[in-house]
Amino acid sequence: MTSVFSRAGLAAILAGAAQVSSSAAAPDPLAPLPIPTRPPPVARQPDVGQAPFAVAAPADLRNRITSLGRAFNGKAGIAIVSLRDGWEIGWNANSLFPQQSCSKLWVAISALDAVDRGRISLSQRVYFDRSDLTLFHQPIAAKILAGGYSTTLDDLMFTAITQSDNTANDKLMRSIGGPQAVRDTIARKDLGAIRFYDGERLLQSKIAGLNWNPSFSIGNGFYAARSALPMSVRRASFERYISSPYDGAAPHAIANALARLKRGELLSPASTSKLLSVMGRTKTGGMRVRAALAPGWNWNHKTGTGQDLNGRIGGINDIGLLTAPDGNVYAVAIMTVPANNSGGGAQKLMRDAAETLIGWHQANARPLR
Repeated sequence: MTSVFSRAGLAAILAGAAQVSSSAAAPDPLAPLPIPTRPPPVARQPDVGQAPFAVAAPADLRNRITSLGRAFNGKAGIAIVSLRDGWEIGWNANSLFPQQSCSKLWVAISALDAVDRGRISLSQRVYFDRSDLTLFHQPIAAKILAGGYSTTLDDLMFTAITQSDNTANDKLMRSIGGPQAVRDTIARKDLGAIRFYDGERLLQSKIAGLNWNPSFSIGNGFYAARSALPMSVRRASFERYISSPYDGAAPHAIANALARLKRGELLSPASTSKLLSVMGRTKTGGMRVRAALAPGWNWNHKTGTGQDLNGRIGGINDIGLLTAPDGNVYAVAIMTVPANNSGGGAQKLMRDAAETLIGWHQANARPLR
């Protein structure tokens, strides 16, 4: 593919970026979205950011998870919910972390909720052209550029979750009413501290300090525009995102939303079963939690990975439902913002946390009756 990025287009984008940084009167387009509000916790362990729970978590497991979180080189958040016993363990679990592609889960839930409410059918077909393209990971782009591509909403959801395809996700989002429809679902289902921004292409452009331009989706258009920005602009935009991410979510909120999904509290039985099945076929994150699974354990999950700025990655995550061979289920959210050149350390944290939980379960948990 060849880039359609022109000098004129680059000049316009850079001018827009300069205007954003120099205008004091205009509303700040980089200002974070508000955190969804809910009643404050009544019991919290402030030293580890522990979310409240009705049942005391096992102290030995809590201590091991706490040690892993404390030792991480960067910022880490961990939440684990036992669906059978009702306890929760958390490290920094109420802080907001960049979700990146983990936010595709809320698009899928919103789509299936629309199915449950009779508003759409997953068999509905959608048609693509170049205006639908996004950026970064979009395997579906080759089919679109070949011309005349169409598929179903069902296929879009599958591709967005299992392959983390940005174009499939954004098309699905627009097909169910856009980003506000997803935010409405999050609020209506009271999922807590979970933000959702305006889709992948707008989010990723904003993180880089750019305004979205369709030329970004072809060839190296995005990379050329991002590289042309002064490093001071890129760094300021990146750090602002990290400090209060536009797609931020708390591990506690995510783990509890996953627990509610598994319990059938968010979707109909058919839609719940479908989404969990799709999550079980996720192909990304091979070196994260999935690499630590013991025989007989299953991991239905979604991953997320952010942009890299000089070796610092804006979010590396793995969230999902960990099921033991005896049927016990744990909702797990592990979210990180690694220090420089610590992407491998983030994946190791995920493996270590999973191995710790699995080892504890095998030594202590009672089988389901």
